[in-house]
Amino acid sequence: MKMARRARGRSTARWLAAAALASAAASAMLAGCAAPSQQQEASADHVTPSDEPENRRRARIRLELATGYYQEGKTEIALDELKQVVAADPTLGDAYNLRGLVYMRLGDNRQAEDSFKRALAINPRDANAHHNYAWLQCQLGRHAEAMRSFELALANPLYPDKAKTLMAQGLCQARAGQREDAERSLARSYELDAGNPITGYNLARLLYMRGDFSRAQFYIRRLNNSELANAESLWLGIQVENRLNDTVAMGQLSEQLRKRFPQSRERQALDRKAFDE
Repeated sequence: MKMARRARGRSTARWLAAAALASAAASAMLAGCAAPSQQQEASADHVTPSDEPENRRRARIRLELATGYYQEGKTEIALDELKQVVAADPTLGDAYNLRGLVYMRLGDNRQAEDSFKRALAINPRDANAHHNYAWLQCQLGRHAEAMRSFELALANPLYPDKAKTLMAQGLCQARAGQREDAERSLARSYELDAGNPITGYNLARLLYMRGDFSRAQFYIRRLNNSELANAESLWLGIQVENRLNDTVAMGQLSEQLRKRFPQSRERQALDRKAFDE
């Protein structure tokens, strides 16, 4: 459940990939959790751990191992563990949800989709599975279906990761060319989690693209004043300040970009004064 929060402490290259809407790292970061929250689980199963049958208990232990391997990037080992989970208890929806994430990472979209469908057949209220399925649908260009799946995730009142789903929905809308909808989704996500750099960057970028430079300045300055600033956020900050004719702020950001990211594409663009590229 803490994948998005832990992602903030990793290298800024990870969230930069998500901001660019292009890499496998983005998909991994934007994917939902492998298992539901305790609140969701209690609502769905009405079963305490002590009441579980032995095969369910064994399956959950294996699922914890598989989740750990997945988070460590040991995808094939995670898949092997999941086979053991399903063998022990083929009715454990969380296993199919995680299996979908594993297959997404492996680039097997057909198996990923089948896995998410199985998870949702077992528990139609599983917001994490709806979120993950939505992100897969977005990657496949099925944007209308993705929007329906995102909304099903958000409709669950016990779902604790609505900020992440709104962020992913906004990125998907931006990819589909639905900029106004994307801006609204990202703004709602920002209200729930103002510290997420993916949300802050992409919201600032959308505002910049439609000429709302003052609002873009608010969001990008907040990001660039944090430890999560990177070459792309600094460059966007420079572009915004250039539009607002704030030469002092431009100079400060330019100095940071040159010192911290001297080999970056953004440094090269700064040297060319390509502010409108």
